[in-house]
Amino acid sequence: MNLHIKLICGTLFTLLFLSACGSSNTKSTKRSDTNNTTNQELNATPYSYEQDIYPILTLKCLRCHGKNGNFRINSKNETYQLLLHTAPRASTGYTHFIEKGSLAKSLIYQKALNIELHGGGEILHYDSPQAKILKSWILQGAQRDNNKTRHYTLLAWNDLGMHCMDGKDFSVFSILPPYNNLQAQLINNDLSQYKLINSNITINYTAAKSLDEKYNTTSLLDTNATLKTNFWNYVQKLFLSSPAQNRGLSGNAVPSLQPQALEYNATRNWWEATALPITPYNDDGTKNYYPMVTVSAKDSNGTLLARTTVVLPVSDEMNCKVCHSSNDNYTATKPSAGWEYDPDIEKDYKYNILKLHDDRFPNAVSDNQTTLKTAGYNNYDNAGLYSSVKNGNPILCATCHASNALPGTGIVGIKPLTEAIHFLHANATDPTNGKILASLTNRSACYRCHPGATTQCLRGAMGSKSIIQCQSCHGDMNAVGKHGRVGWLDEPNCQACHQDGQRYTTAVTNTTTGILRTAIDTRFATTPNTPQNDMSIYKFSTGHGNMQCSACHGSTHAIYPSSHTEDNLQSIAAQGHNGTVAECNSCHSQTPRTIAGGPHGMHTVGASWITDHQDAAKNDKTECKACHGDDYKGTFLSKTSMPRDLVRHYSAKELVSCYDCHNGPNGH
Repeated sequence: MNLHIKLICGTLFTLLFLSACGSSNTKSTKRSDTNNTTNQELNATPYSYEQDIYPILTLKCLRCHGKNGNFRINSKNETYQLLLHTAPRASTGYTHFIEKGSLAKSLIYQKALNIELHGGGEILHYDSPQAKILKSWILQGAQRDNNKTRHYTLLAWNDLGMHCMDGKDFSVFSILPPYNNLQAQLINNDLSQYKLINSNITINYTAAKSLDEKYNTTSLLDTNATLKTNFWNYVQKLFLSSPAQNRGLSGNAVPSLQPQALEYNATRNWWEATALPITPYNDDGTKNYYPMVTVSAKDSNGTLLARTTVVLPVSDEMNCKVCHSSNDNYTATKPSAGWEYDPDIEKDYKYNILKLHDDRFPNAVSDNQTTLKTAGYNNYDNAGLYSSVKNGNPILCATCHASNALPGTGIVGIKPLTEAIHFLHANATDPTNGKILASLTNRSACYRCHPGATTQCLRGAMGSKSIIQCQSCHGDMNAVGKHGRVGWLDEPNCQACHQDGQRYTTAVTNTTTGILRTAIDTRFATTPNTPQNDMSIYKFSTGHGNMQCSACHGSTHAIYPSSHTEDNLQSIAAQGHNGTVAECNSCHSQTPRTIAGGPHGMHTVGASWITDHQDAAKNDKTECKACHGDDYKGTFLSKTSMPRDLVRHYSAKELVSCYDCHNGPNGH
């Protein structure tokens, strides 16, 4: 096997092992009794390379050891062979990267803990859970698999790719609370059908260290006693609900070091933990829009079946201060009563917005007081929203303006929140560049209110193409605020761009109306009438083997491969490279042999297809055109997802063509 095959790692840094890690002859002043262990560690749950060690390597080492050098993270199989059967450079003084049963002779362990001086520093703290797993695995014999874990694959995801919350302060008004959704599916790799496991198991989530090596285990106070959010001080008045601190509106807790259970959703055929109230602040108070969680599946006896680590992205970048801050003095938005000039900038612009609302709709409360009281909001002041807040009653915008992000909200006859906000602002002037917000040349228009410039919500495969922007899929602000459009449900679908062997860069044919391109075929289509009639939404759609599309392709706005390492870790751990989870052995113990039964009508990929494709081509070679093109010379759909050795060697991302082995489709 060619151990120099490169792993496609996007923009991950490439460093040679010795230059990155320093000379192994220079010892650190840290512990030297690395072979000490206990019976408890030796008798711990058997750990496997497949489920436990390879994910740690991709999480901790891939950034520097992703491509070249004596030690490099490649596919699962190649990396395991390197660890156990390849000698490090002679200058290290070690004979193996991993020596079964010996920590002192295992270079990877010594480097990770910085016992042998490591250019990247201490990657695993001695007492960390990951260091203990690595230690136990080596002492247990460094098994590739154990008979408890090799049969399962666990895939988890965040449903939107980026959730938003109002910020730290909820004392004035709220559009979106801290509310993050985690979903997962467990696959039995040995079954040929009905592979999803939905009974006699438990699936839990716990906080994991993010790539900044920090935890986010609470949404209350950080270690400096600074408030992360005052949400729980106002949740009763805003949402008429009283969840305990650190618990969200559905009762689920913020990820912590204590395992919390996901529940099975029979309608969606997934496991879920909804309304996780996670904030973009680490426990030490530093900002982190990409906190991580570990998801683990266990059987009824408590035996670990599989685990994965995923990101729960959250942004508080949604704000209106560019136009509504008192200090910016943007006269077009100045309230008739004057600017608020509150010293807290987050409260300041919110007060100004409520003043403007009262200017335009002075009877908004008094005209709807009966309906508000019936809904349970008894303390809104007839004088208006600003007065209500000053009297200690924060405003939930969705109380009157319905939002499908908060089902069951709104008053009949009042514009839904999405329509009201986007329609009102479509022709507003952006004070930073003088363009109207609906202008297609104003690429940053959406980022005035939505997460973008800093948090980079659109960071997946589509976001990497500079020609694609928010309006390419959603239409401009007029389209998003169009009367009758159902917010959060009238969304672009996959087939508007992916159809007829083409990959368009716009989903809409008219940016002002937001009309989607009509699909010619359904090979890459979202599931029809999902989640309700006449709706077809990616985040609810299913595909191959009833898997959720998000399980294999990644979350909305963060479609694999993402520009952010956090998003890619799961796909790398599942198959050895980033991008769509496309390797059959990620979920199948034995690769099925099929002509069109794979994802999106794919045939089997691998050596068996060398013989099988002959009959398939003889029966109807026009079927090959869908991926290999009308000329059979290959398209982006026939690119290899990783290096492959078939009749000849293919590099990753290389087009597969009939001409590679034949004189065209009719050759021999």
